[in-house]
Amino acid sequence: MLADALEHLVRGIVDHPDDVRVSSRSLRRGELLEVRVHPEDLGRVIGRSGRTARALRTVIGALSTSGPVRVDVVDTDRR
Repeated sequence: MLADALEHLVRGIVDHPDDVRVSSRSLRRGELLEVRVHPEDLGRVIGRSGRTARALRTVIGALSTSGPVRVDVVDTDRR
């Protein structure tokens, strides 16, 4: 559910919505959501001084009912 919500939010921000991928992994400290975007959209998702990324983390953290959630933003060139 959180991955779907994050994907929906990020798709609304970027210019290449088809390149948005959100993967979810369960870690000992909580859940990890990894967002992969087109390299041209990386700055748009991070925002000035990280404001957009921080806002996305806040929203997803508020939606989480199962504990802590970590959100990482990655461009498609990085593996």
